Amino acid sequence: MIRLKKILLVEDNPNDIELTLEALDEQNLANRVIVMNDGVEAMEYLQYKGKYKDREKENPAVILLDIKMPRMDGIEVLEAIKSSTELKMVPVVILTSSREEPDLKKCYDLGVNAYVVKPVNFKDFYDSVKKLGVFWAMINELPLDAG
Repeated sequence: MIRLKKILLVEDNPNDIELTLEALDEQNLANRVIVMNDGVEAMEYLQYKGKYKDREKENPAVILLDIKMPRMDGIEVLEAIKSSTELKMVPVVILTSSREEPDLKKCYDLGVNAYVVKPVNFKDFYDSVKKLGVFWAMINELPLDAG
């Protein structure tokens, strides 16, 4: 039996979390979605620290990462992930409202796999998340050593 990897959603906006979860659920993805509300919590999860120290040893299929978050922003998280031997192969998709060119450039310089600007329109956002979920969780292939 094929075991599906989890999707890690790192987002601090409750409305965006709810909408993202609904969109992924509508696609009937069997992948479990783990939600972290800021970058510090996400890094603790990814590095098996604190309350996550005993979690199952497995990297997510994809990380959907917001930029503007408290404590540790998405760019700092991306930098930590892409500089980690254990995590650098995990696909990271920035899912943000920022259209700022410096953010876009910095993310690609750090090795982001995709940068998606959250559409303002509800339906467009919903449709974008559904497509992201299917591609990164079901279609994209990762090397075996990606965790």
